Amino acid sequence: MSRILGFKLGAIALLILLLLVPLSMIGGLVSERQYQRAEVLQDIARSSSYRQQLTGPILVMPYTKVWHQWKTHAKTGERYMEEQRSRGRLYFLPERFVLNGQVSTEERARGIYKALLYRSDNQISGAFKLPARLGLGDELGLYQFDRPFLSVGISDIRGISNDLQLRFNGSNLSFAPGSAEERFGAGVHAPLPVLDSQGGQTLEFAFDLKLQGTEQLSITPVGRDSRVELTSGWPHPSFVGEYLPSSREVSAKGFKAQWQTSFFATNLEEALADCVREDSCNALTARNFGVSFVDPVDQYLKTERAIKYALLFIGLTFAVFFLFEVLKRMAVHPVQYALVGMSLALFYLLLLSLSEHLSFALAYGIAATACVLLIGFYVSYVLHSALRGAGFGTLLALLYGMLFGLLGAEDYALLMGSVLVFGVLAGVMVLTRKLDWYGVGRLPLASPASDL
Repeated sequence: MSRILGFKLGAIALLILLLLVPLSMIGGLVSERQYQRAEVLQDIARSSSYRQQLTGPILVMPYTKVWHQWKTHAKTGERYMEEQRSRGRLYFLPERFVLNGQVSTEERARGIYKALLYRSDNQISGAFKLPARLGLGDELGLYQFDRPFLSVGISDIRGISNDLQLRFNGSNLSFAPGSAEERFGAGVHAPLPVLDSQGGQTLEFAFDLKLQGTEQLSITPVGRDSRVELTSGWPHPSFVGEYLPSSREVSAKGFKAQWQTSFFATNLEEALADCVREDSCNALTARNFGVSFVDPVDQYLKTERAIKYALLFIGLTFAVFFLFEVLKRMAVHPVQYALVGMSLALFYLLLLSLSEHLSFALAYGIAATACVLLIGFYVSYVLHSALRGAGFGTLLALLYGMLFGLLGAEDYALLMGSVLVFGVLAGVMVLTRKLDWYGVGRLPLASPASDL
């Protein structure tokens, strides 16, 4: 291979490496815009309410345990009985927990950024079944109980938009602010009438909760038998948490999802015991499920993925450009390669800026069309033929179409990319199968037409 051909290939390789600089800058701009959007979304949530997690209701019975213990006087050696007291709380999870929720969504905009807020109208009901003698056995007589209460943990109480009223065993009771239990965080609680300490009874409860939040609604299945149903007009739900819906229906009109769990699956009683013992309820609150209301068309994520294919895309374009040069005996200057490469890099900046105001598909189409027309027009002069320029533009348009397919088929991106590279390599090998590479540099190249 002649020095001229080696110099040309080296210059092309150097140009590809240099184009990584503007691509890296555009990638940094994508990250910066993502950060700005996250800040705006956080600011909107800060002025309304954050993502919500519902934990409860849980029945809490404060107590004072009184017992007597024999002790020996240190000086006289006389034995005497001393009264001992300790305070604590008993916790009971529902035997049955049912939640039916209707969720509506709305967009809040600040500048070019939008946040998705939801409002859930929940009907919550269930029952507690207290164990005989409250599970204390013969020690029940040592306990003095204060007024019990029902505690409901709500991660951001600013989202509560109705006057909470509890229907408890046929009585109407009012909720008060605060969960009244530090372990459960923020929330509400409802003081209850004095309960029969012998236990064994069933306590029915029901209340309506209207809750506003952003991005995600999570529910801790606190019941021995928990049944949750959520219905919404949002067509793009993402089901999150440790338990997937037992059944779901998703369409363009919205979704309907149902969950059903039991203590056998959640082991929530042990998680509650750890919560009381360790003063940390992470294990309890982590056992949740729900739905995330996030727009699946994330233009920044798709632009970031497109940039990851930029090196391959530029390399393939330069390879086609080089084939035209070699097969048609054209003299293409490295500066002309550089201008085409900069046009290819500019595509990603156009895509980023347009996708902030238009749908990603439309922004991609406009940016790709602009680049294809510009490069096709320029190459028609470089290759001394409008027909060759149109052919080059057509090949470039096909590459942009394949790239869009790669972005849309995340699960098959590697397969499609591998097939694309293999196909291009096969095409190059077929087109150059009879080419004398040693003689390429020795043959005279056509000079650029001066009249174009």
